[in-house]
Amino acid sequence: MFRTNNDILLASPSLICFWDFSSVTPLISKGRYSYRLRKEGSDDDENQSNPKTLHIKEGEYYFIPRAECKALNIHGKNAEVTVLAWIKREEKSFIQCEAIAGMWNETEKKRQYCLFLNLRLFDSADQVCGHISGVGGPTPNQKWCIDASIGAHTVNYGEWSFVAFTYDGKEIRSYLNGKFDERQDRNPYPYQDGIFDAGENGSDFTVGAVHRLGEMGNDFVGEIAGLAVFNRALSPFEIMDIHLNSDLEI
Repeated sequence: MFRTNNDILLASPSLICFWDFSSVTPLISKGRYSYRLRKEGSDDDENQSNPKTLHIKEGEYYFIPRAECKALNIHGKNAEVTVLAWIKREEKSFIQCEAIAGMWNETEKKRQYCLFLNLRLFDSADQVCGHISGVGGPTPNQKWCIDASIGAHTVNYGEWSFVAFTYDGKEIRSYLNGKFDERQDRNPYPYQDGIFDAGENGSDFTVGAVHRLGEMGNDFVGEIAGLAVFNRALSPFEIMDIHLNSDLEI
């Protein structure tokens, strides 16, 4: 739950949707679009044990069918996106990439955009990562998609962090606790291929996992107090402003 009413966030004309998970209908977003997250394997709209956050356990994830969230289907050569989240990371049973939210289907080569932690590429671990694909499949001549901004600092377990990434059609940028988390050669990450158009049968919007290797995985385990998606790359000033004006009360 946020101490403030998040007017600064909700007033942005580029905001698609924002979940704070603390209202009477916690899985329905605020903002321009009212999109309902569904918990895989459950028809229950009620939140979990803590009504102020979304608590995701290992093996769980939430989703919105692609056909029901057309504004989140961000794609095109000149497409822009920002994904930001307030998270408290928890350890899981094995080390793996951790997907927070986006449209990202590796299995069918229909990657678009996704906020990750812990990609473990280029000697990295535990940082904020912004993944963008303009081709849907792996980066040409690579086994996986390696097109991502990777921050420099660790996202710690057991404490609240504000994580975000932006893409403006030219470069991907990762942020931690309101600050641009610069890392030589990886953040910012130049990328001018745009965002892949996966068509009608592309990825659902998923929270807490993505589809890869034929099944859901890359689990994020922990709590999410807020999640927002914009159809524009927010500026460093805007990211910091949101961070400074969005105090948590958990």
